[in-house]
Amino acid sequence: MTELNIIIPVFNEAENFPRVYRSIKERVKTTHRIFAVYDFDEDTTVPVVQALATKDADLILVKNTLGRGPLNALKTGFNAVKNGPVLVVMADLSDDLTDVDKMVELYRQGFSVVCGSRYIQGGGQMGGPFFKSLLSKFAGISLFYFRRFPTHDVTNNFKIYDSEFLKTIRIESTMGFSVAMEITVKAFLAGKKIAEVPTTWHNRTAGKSNFKLWKWLPQYLFWYFFAFQPKRKSM
Repeated sequence: MTELNIIIPVFNEAENFPRVYRSIKERVKTTHRIFAVYDFDEDTTVPVVQALATKDADLILVKNTLGRGPLNALKTGFNAVKNGPVLVVMADLSDDLTDVDKMVELYRQGFSVVCGSRYIQGGGQMGGPFFKSLLSKFAGISLFYFRRFPTHDVTNNFKIYDSEFLKTIRIESTMGFSVAMEITVKAFLAGKKIAEVPTTWHNRTAGKSNFKLWKWLPQYLFWYFFAFQPKRKSM
């Protein structure tokens, strides 16, 4: 059976982490291990994860040594995974974890990227900034129709990646969560199989979001236009 590697980047998520951990244990039936990636020792999430890890050897606390921020936290998590599928989950309970096993099944069928999609029938988005949602939906839908992209939701971070594919690409994003779009675009241009399942995103109910739309927008725009390049094997 495929063992799933779940990466959760955290930043002062002491209130949310026990809830997302419990949700994973209740809803994800696939055998899995969890990597909680933190930036600094004073992060309020650290003692919470340490306490939970005393009873769960598959909960692993990993310090990001590449530089603070979500991008380097994700890169650290990717580097910690040895093989198998890699799922990115947000600590704020925004992702619908009941969809994970369906995503794993598609991975087992040979898909290198499996996207949780908010913009197809059965998916949705509950709350969150209107303009951020509008830009995300426009990017996904326009790439689907004008570039024949195989997912309607290219920007969502709730995705499964094949770890072997991740090892073949050089991550060039320099900040934020745009790495999810970069990896998906590069998989598409490399001719990899991409699938999607409907999912519903929920805005966080506790803690503070660290999403910086205007600071990170140029990165998203770069990868949006990059998607229109000719397909090629090497990324």
